[in-house]
Amino acid sequence: MLRLPTFTYHRPKTAAEAVAIASEHGKQAMYVAGGTDLYPNMKRRHQTPTQVISLQDVPGLHAVEVLPDGRTAIGAMVTLTELEKHPHLLQHYPGFAHAVREISTPLLRNMGTIGGNLLLDTRCSYYDQGHEWRESIDFCMKKDGAICWVAPGSPRCWAVQSSDTVPVVCAMEADVELVGNAGTRTQKAGDLYRDDGIQYLTKKPEELLTRLVLPAPGTWKASYLKLRRRDTFDFPILGVGVCLWFEGGIITKANIRLGGAGSYAIPASDSEKLLVGQKLTDELIAAAGAAAMKPARTMDNTDQDVYWRKKVAPVFVARALEACK
Repeated sequence: MLRLPTFTYHRPKTAAEAVAIASEHGKQAMYVAGGTDLYPNMKRRHQTPTQVISLQDVPGLHAVEVLPDGRTAIGAMVTLTELEKHPHLLQHYPGFAHAVREISTPLLRNMGTIGGNLLLDTRCSYYDQGHEWRESIDFCMKKDGAICWVAPGSPRCWAVQSSDTVPVVCAMEADVELVGNAGTRTQKAGDLYRDDGIQYLTKKPEELLTRLVLPAPGTWKASYLKLRRRDTFDFPILGVGVCLWFEGGIITKANIRLGGAGSYAIPASDSEKLLVGQKLTDELIAAAGAAAMKPARTMDNTDQDVYWRKKVAPVFVARALEACK
């Protein structure tokens, strides 16, 4: 039986108090929201904080609010189940709501939160094993070792970003709010991530993600499409987030992000360039899809065959674009 290691459990009453506890304990402290990722990771000794800071009692993190400028603010502790069924999101943000509905299983969505999914740990076939299994082959550089078993000659970790919401919120150019020792700051969701399997977040360790802010509804459309072996459970081995802005039927801006293929949601830049200034025709969709094969840098660190996954990427990009018609 996998057991949790010993730790001290904190339940702060404010965001500032939570940040103060995290700052005091440094690398030994981690925040917990729904716990659907952190606690299993602790049982497998992937993450071993001695101080766990619950966000359950922090006010303002459990609400979905339509702001005066039309944007929608979602508290980090709002459950995924609430989001997938929220009438306002279903009406104005169907692509985002669909991405939420694709996460894991209904039982885990009852516990999991949007904040937890946005900050989900990167994954890898060699890393996502029990402690004894990893010890038997020698640990990897992501935890306790010095080698990347996916690319043994590489100086970096290639664990992949496996959140379903990250590709679409980055494509939508949503904002995130972070509370730290210096107060509250806002940044683009896309700037929260870096191309590194270990240091995959740009935020400071003590900073607390408090809200996700979606752009106001307008002349844009977003979609998300997910590839996985089992449609009822698995993490994505490819997740395509698309957002297109239109003016008079012409695409004025295009964002395409590929999740599950790298350590962050990779921009399909060549595909985006093909789309801007054009009408979304079947021919254009096919061309933009084909251009997405190059950035889909699949490696042998998730499920299914590497080369097949790369060939599927253009198909899924084309289907995600089709959904934005």
